[in-house]
Amino acid sequence: MAVTSMANSSIRDFEKFNAMSPLTNGIMFLASYVVVAGGAGGGGAQSGNAGAAGGGGGGYRSSVTGEDSGGGASAESALQLSTGSYSVIVGAGGAGGVRPAPGSNGADSVFASVTSDGGGGGQSYVGSSDAAVAGGSGGGATAQSPATGGSGTAGQGFAGGDGGAGGAGAGGGGAGAVGSNLVTIGVGANGGAGVDSSITGSSVGRAGGGGGSGYTTGGTGTDGGATGRTSQGTGAAGTVNTGGGGAGGMAQGSVAVGGAGGSGVVIFTLPVARTATFSGGVTQTSALVGANIVYTVTATSDTNQTVTIS
Repeated sequence: MAVTSMANSSIRDFEKFNAMSPLTNGIMFLASYVVVAGGAGGGGAQSGNAGAAGGGGGGYRSSVTGEDSGGGASAESALQLSTGSYSVIVGAGGAGGVRPAPGSNGADSVFASVTSDGGGGGQSYVGSSDAAVAGGSGGGATAQSPATGGSGTAGQGFAGGDGGAGGAGAGGGGAGAVGSNLVTIGVGANGGAGVDSSITGSSVGRAGGGGGSGYTTGGTGTDGGATGRTSQGTGAAGTVNTGGGGAGGMAQGSVAVGGAGGSGVVIFTLPVARTATFSGGVTQTSALVGANIVYTVTATSDTNQTVTIS
């Protein structure tokens, strides 16, 4: 039987639901993102003629159509958001290792429900009892036992390179490729490549692994990952706001510290009709790209920072 009447209370409830519903009011919207965690520190080296391994790049997650996430994964789905407040955290880079400890892992980066894992620290050399460390992308190894690169997080990054020949370090893993293995005495191995994104309107590579240092040749770092040294000194640092891994230290007569990892970055888009207001500890810029406003968050003062979207 057809319904020909409805109680007044039911009608009021239905109208109230329509007034409050995000779907009917059109305040649900899609936000694309690139979230890169902090890169890890490279390993340290003791006195002698020895280099250490590169740190892993920060975990890399992306929902940009036609681009990739880390670890060989395809782009994720864009976030469906409504008006309200969301967490935003930019992970710091990890400190360089001081033998026998490996480099420190990078810190996680967060946007709303998306978390990218900090990169894994590179192994120190010589006399270290610690292994290369797992992370968003894993740290590289040396000739130390165990000489296995740290693993990466699925959908975020690749493993670090394995150790082998002495006097140098393997490359840290990158978001786009495994760190290179250590195969020749004194020759540092290359860090793994990162992943490119054009979310800001121009293509930028991020989350590359740090290169291993060696007394003959230093391993190359790309996409924010640092290149390894060939002479005495602290390893080079990963590039800020790329999540690049730090290079291993290079010892020639005295102890050397690994290079620090580069800080991460959080980038997201909103329709031009939406407004983003950030808490006081957030450093960010914005630009119009196509039909969206692109927000690039380069620093947060602590893990309690937010963005409020209206």
